[in-house]
Amino acid sequence: MAEAHSAVAFSFAITHEGVHVNYDREVLHVIWHSGVRQWRRGIRRFVNTIRCGVFPASISSLALTIGSYNAMYLSRDWYGSNFDISLGLADLIKKHIYLEEPAKGIVCCTASAFAVWCGVFLFMKYSLRLLYIYKGWMYEERGRGRTMSRTSRLWVLAVKVLTKFTVPMLYSYQGSLPRLPLPALRDTMSRYLRSVRPLMNDEEYSRMEKHAHDFQGGIGKKLQWYLVLKSWWASNYVTDWWEEFVYLRGRSPIMVNSNFYGTDAILLHPTKVQAARAANVTHAAFLFRRLIDNQQLQPIMAQNLVPLCSYQYERTFNTTRIPGIQTDKIVHFSDSTHIAVYHAGRYFKMPCYYKGQLLTPKELQIQFERILADESVPEKGEATLGALTAGEREPWAEARSKFFNKGINYTSLEAIEKAAFVLVLEENEYDYCEDDPSQLDRFGRAMLHGKGYDRWYDKSFNVIIMKNGRIGFNAEHSWADAAIMSHLWEFVITEDLITIGYDENGNCTGKVNCDPRPPTRLKWELNQECLQVIDSSLRVAEALLNDVDLRLYMHTAYGKGFMKNCRLSPDAYTQMALQLAYYRDAGKFNLTYEASMTRLFRDGRTETVRPCSIESSAWVKAMEDKTVSNEERVALLRKACVQHQNAYRDAMCGKGIDRHLFCLYVISKYLEVESPFLNEVLSEPWRLSTSQTPHGQTNKMDLSKNPKCISAGGGFGPVADDGYGVSYIIAGEDTIFFHVSSKKSSPVTDSPSFARQIEKALSDMKNLFESVAKK
Repeated sequence: MAEAHSAVAFSFAITHEGVHVNYDREVLHVIWHSGVRQWRRGIRRFVNTIRCGVFPASISSLALTIGSYNAMYLSRDWYGSNFDISLGLADLIKKHIYLEEPAKGIVCCTASAFAVWCGVFLFMKYSLRLLYIYKGWMYEERGRGRTMSRTSRLWVLAVKVLTKFTVPMLYSYQGSLPRLPLPALRDTMSRYLRSVRPLMNDEEYSRMEKHAHDFQGGIGKKLQWYLVLKSWWASNYVTDWWEEFVYLRGRSPIMVNSNFYGTDAILLHPTKVQAARAANVTHAAFLFRRLIDNQQLQPIMAQNLVPLCSYQYERTFNTTRIPGIQTDKIVHFSDSTHIAVYHAGRYFKMPCYYKGQLLTPKELQIQFERILADESVPEKGEATLGALTAGEREPWAEARSKFFNKGINYTSLEAIEKAAFVLVLEENEYDYCEDDPSQLDRFGRAMLHGKGYDRWYDKSFNVIIMKNGRIGFNAEHSWADAAIMSHLWEFVITEDLITIGYDENGNCTGKVNCDPRPPTRLKWELNQECLQVIDSSLRVAEALLNDVDLRLYMHTAYGKGFMKNCRLSPDAYTQMALQLAYYRDAGKFNLTYEASMTRLFRDGRTETVRPCSIESSAWVKAMEDKTVSNEERVALLRKACVQHQNAYRDAMCGKGIDRHLFCLYVISKYLEVESPFLNEVLSEPWRLSTSQTPHGQTNKMDLSKNPKCISAGGGFGPVADDGYGVSYIIAGEDTIFFHVSSKKSSPVTDSPSFARQIEKALSDMKNLFESVAKK
């Protein structure tokens, strides 16, 4: 064991012959390089913090300003010029400096140059923040024959001028991002009533309208004023409460109910060597972490002009969710040089660095081969230990404080929680076959929940490597949204398939430069009481996963290419298809959730878009009404798509509905004030929860050169017991993947049937446009 090895790294004995000192040179080398690495990271982070803090200016501009000021100020004395570049500021400072010339002049001139540089820097920084408040560019239509307004063109020019002086780092724009604006209460009420109109009859709507007006004219005013105060004080009035009350206090168990998953590039299978694929993926993941730590990762830019908030990247690695009795918490460790590996019911601590250097893929493959060759037997309860993180949170919190707070269990649990991430070496094979869609379904279920105990669901993410080399991930949701994990996964896949690669035998390429310390088997002492808690959590997890009905549907009849030819937004087009499919499946409309990001603002996460609108319901009814012509249907569809796009833009710009109402509800609970309106609104179930998997953030992913290098995206479990969870990724010009989840116990849902309804809706929409085009 590693702790036993460390215990004998240094020892001494006193005998009658004197003092004898024994030490392990290799361990001392490890300690030395660990310290050096920490110092380097600390210095690098300090420098990067300064560089990001002065953006859009730069340290080099400060040096240039000071140098130029001193040169021109001193040349005034040498050549007898009367021009003072400091405009008298240097002479003013001289009165308070008691030094001899020329040191006195240099110090004064340097101080005045620094003051002028700070003034220019602050002007640029706050000018940029004011420019980023403008969101008019989002509402302007783009495409052939459309031109940008004069206001937007001037705005683009100003943004380019202010940001062209230096190359931005990952967190460079954080200080320039505006705060999330708080909508007016009357605007939110108006948008809410409009969103629920198609879901209610006249009597129900009149009742809800009265409740909304009473709330707006009554307690809503008081709650809004408190929220105004928070919006002035906090950098984002939503994010902290959303993380605490939605993620960390709720969604128990988190397996299926909160965690989400991602899949491999299913059309490519670069190697069937499990250890080699694990090595490449691990190496690529650590490269991504290095980019985050060094802030060399380029911030994502909307329209190559407006940055998205990057704060969520900080907790990607070395992060775990700690269970609590009342609420969980997220713990992020500053660094980790190892990963935790689960294989055949056993946990291993695997070093990924040697003397401060990241192991090469070839060296990492040796590490994984050592684990695969280990024939030791799991200790009693070890194989199902991960079920604690899959079951209810309160029993896990109690077990953690009672059985894992000291000794061997504490040491082993710490090794998992402090790991960069968890990697699972599966003993089963999963693959994709076009003639057998059920294979993809089984693959998705393995990523979403596995066996209920073979993932550590509290870690920020688990990488799963199948026996035949297929890969996927399972991610915890509280630390960040899916966009961050998608960025990491896209980077990992492209590095693995395009940059690193494999040799002709499917093994890793490169050299072996060292013999790294072998992985350490983690030990556990699980008494009977602890085993009972594990078994109880496992029963909860198994009941939950056995109820999951998951269908992965790959639509290849057409994709975004056809949608764009129809001059419609691919996302809006797909959302309308889902509305039509759900109406045909359920026979009615229901509240629909679509996630939209608010990362145009500082510390932004998500907002809800409500795709079920007055316009979308009118189009769906027209599709089912044989008396309506196809031309009218197309016109209604275009109107519905425009409304959906505007609602999406509103949500991105801080003009949403649900986060505002949620924060008002939290304040009402703090004030112990009951609001029937808020209670009813926030208890409405989302029977159709949808999300588009983000992609296209890694430039190496060139689908024109690598048409098969597309991921099937990822998915999540159903939000409501009698509803559907639908994640989709528009993977190419002619491919869309849909991940449809529901619960088998519900008599009103059926995932395969809903997938068929999606297929039929997309087909009917294509036929609709083609029939109109022929005329």
